[in-house]
Amino acid sequence: MFAIVNIAGQQFKVAKDQELFVHRLSGNVGDKVEFSEVLMSGTEGNISLSAGVKVQAEILDHLKGDKVLIFKKKRRKGYQKLNGHRQYLTRIKINDIA
Repeated sequence: MFAIVNIAGQQFKVAKDQELFVHRLSGNVGDKVEFSEVLMSGTEGNISLSAGVKVQAEILDHLKGDKVLIFKKKRRKGYQKLNGHRQYLTRIKINDIA
């Protein structure tokens, strides 16, 4: 069984026992979270627009993603600027789709 769920403004296709990285969620490590904004769910052959389906997950870890470098340059002007950014992420494990 799978579900397409909206988590922190992004849509993910999730299945039971799957681990994924999402934008930082509030809560501590080990907390259970529930996502009620399920857009679609189904099994291999049956697809249904979800009504009353909820996805339950557990927070495994809070961490920072890989560094993304932003490099700006204007040619023949001597202008160069290097900047970086690391996104705050949460690793979650999908426990149940009910």
